[in-house]
Amino acid sequence: MFGIWGHKKAAEITYYGLHSMQHRGQDGAGIVVTDGEQLNVHKDVGLVNDVFKRYDFAENPGHAAIGHVRNATQDDGVFNNVQPFVFHTLNGSTAIAHNGKIVNADSIRRNLEETGSILQTTSDTEVLAHLMRKNSQKTTEEAIIESLKQLVGAYAFLILTEDKLYVALDPRGIRPLSLGKLGDAYVVASETCAFNIIGATFEREVMPGELLTISNEGIKSTRFLLREPRNLCAMEYVYFSRPDSDLNEVNVHTARKRMGIELAKEHPKFDADVVTGVPDSSISAAIGYAEQCGLPYEMGVLKNRYIGRTFIQPSQELREQGVKMKLSPVRGVVEGKSVVMIDDSIVRGTTSRRIVRLLKEAGAREVHVRISSPRIENPCLYGIDMLTKKELIAANHTNEEIKDLIEADSIEFLSVEGMEKAIIKDKTLNQGVCAACMTGNYPVLENDQRKEFYRKY
Repeated sequence: MFGIWGHKKAAEITYYGLHSMQHRGQDGAGIVVTDGEQLNVHKDVGLVNDVFKRYDFAENPGHAAIGHVRNATQDDGVFNNVQPFVFHTLNGSTAIAHNGKIVNADSIRRNLEETGSILQTTSDTEVLAHLMRKNSQKTTEEAIIESLKQLVGAYAFLILTEDKLYVALDPRGIRPLSLGKLGDAYVVASETCAFNIIGATFEREVMPGELLTISNEGIKSTRFLLREPRNLCAMEYVYFSRPDSDLNEVNVHTARKRMGIELAKEHPKFDADVVTGVPDSSISAAIGYAEQCGLPYEMGVLKNRYIGRTFIQPSQELREQGVKMKLSPVRGVVEGKSVVMIDDSIVRGTTSRRIVRLLKEAGAREVHVRISSPRIENPCLYGIDMLTKKELIAANHTNEEIKDLIEADSIEFLSVEGMEKAIIKDKTLNQGVCAACMTGNYPVLENDQRKEFYRKY
């Protein structure tokens, strides 16, 4: 997500902000801009460039805007779910963009429908708009806070009206969200890499349980809920975020490199010939692993820059095809050698198996797989598209079985302790992480929801 308040080219800057975060979702994109009198929206399925290639920014002026890039899950990849959503009432209009997952969205939706609400999408984002409407005829700070208090889960919201921009983060801070300045304008983004692209300065992270109200009068902060400690999603460090982004005062590239170092301490392979990383998110860890083991790092696998992320493709068939098109081995680097292949994670095993095959077809004598994150054995409740244990290879197989399934010569994973050592700067500074997909310890899950969760997943 990206938002800006107080700049005459708000829509254009939002476009560049979204473009810098295209890695977070390739299934849809949208921008809502306001000139102070009305909200204008443009959105569609596809990449940012495709959605806005015929969009005339000059015809859609405004001083504030919010934008969103969409990662569709297996069952909701439809146009109606492309954000931001815009809601019109007699008292004004409201646009909402959301990153995360509302755990109790189904029960809220059921209650809303039973009391007369008609929802237009299958997205849990829409429930916030209906809750706000029930709490007040207008979009106000009080109505937003009362609505947010009813939500359980992980969320980062941008809410735009004709005269204000509201920014909210869940009480555990599971999703990333940062505040910056571009001249006199305020900017908000899921990742700080967006600030670098537009020339903005990083001010601070939005705090867990904080609501920011930004208007022509300035910026106001309200802490509506607080839960200790913070639980920023560990997969942001492992996979999702760009290496030039900073999360919790820790640079992502640096954290990934340290994960590679810790992995090498736990599971070294000193007799290998070369270390290679799976582009792009594994390269930092591969460099750290190679340095710690005293082995050469080489580009043994190349990536087609025009193919999107296979992990977030909405179907297994598309993931399989995407891996074949996306990656290719460098024969001159791996032929006749014992290769340590560093990957950031294994979710379903599709990518790892294909890359091992590619390396061996290119002449690699051995392929030893090292994963720079712990085993993913549990579904994610908070917005990552891995919802059932049956699709998680580590939830159903031992390391030895995984090794055989992906056709590797060996496989080892980083421990949870090693990961936390690499990515948590200082636990006393409220910099904890959510590693529920690895540990099964869900920071946001009430007792009744826990029972429903285990029954369902």
